[in-house]
Amino acid sequence: MPANQFAVVTGASTGIGLELAKCCAKAGFDLVIAADELAIQKAADELRSLGAKVEPVQADLSTTEGIDKLCGVVGNRPIDALLANAGVGLGKAFLDQDFGRIRRVIDTNISGTLYLIHRAGNEMLRRKSGRILITGSIAGFMPGSFQAVYNGTKAFLDSFSFALREELRDSGITVTCLMPGATETEFFRRADMMDTKVGTEEKDDPADVAKAGFEAMMSGESDIVTGFKNKVQTTVANVTPNELLARQHRKMAEPGTAKS
Repeated sequence: MPANQFAVVTGASTGIGLELAKCCAKAGFDLVIAADELAIQKAADELRSLGAKVEPVQADLSTTEGIDKLCGVVGNRPIDALLANAGVGLGKAFLDQDFGRIRRVIDTNISGTLYLIHRAGNEMLRRKSGRILITGSIAGFMPGSFQAVYNGTKAFLDSFSFALREELRDSGITVTCLMPGATETEFFRRADMMDTKVGTEEKDDPADVAKAGFEAMMSGESDIVTGFKNKVQTTVANVTPNELLARQHRKMAEPGTAKS
């Protein structure tokens, strides 16, 4: 791997995004990392300790202005790998949620992600070279009762990644969808889901998830569902009626289902 390969990782301050950035750093990529919080500076220091050249960007990735800020820092450097990982969740019943927070989930997970991919993807297309990793989720396989908007955004991203991959077939650009299950990150606390079963039960290691996703991207694979339990869950979801899936999801995500 040439030492001057260049990657952009979003949502890289903590969790899966930070671990993806570590994978890039260890593989010899220079990095621009982005998140909407000050912790992105600390993440940059950690990545520099691995020997990588890192530029952190604190920006609101739910807005076109935030994406433009990120792209401004990237400048004219050719992006060898875009790891579009930024995402937020939101728990509780849809009608009980603040609509401003609903919009932020949609704008971060979908609008901001697509705008960044559109900008970076066009630059890759001109060079006929590049790798794109999109962090979807196994949540996209099931109607997310008490997490309805989030699951809907992940269903969109899962679907979009396969469509984009086909459009870019033979272009020199690969598109890979990383589809983890529940992972031990700040996600559930930030989504106000610590009173739920899924929020309090044991979850996957973000380092393991990121390693699998990074390796799949580098191999040019179409998708990767991480963890045996999650692979079984997605297989079952494909043959289970949506009404039943929604009922099962309620048992995991409804407020008050946390283990005592």
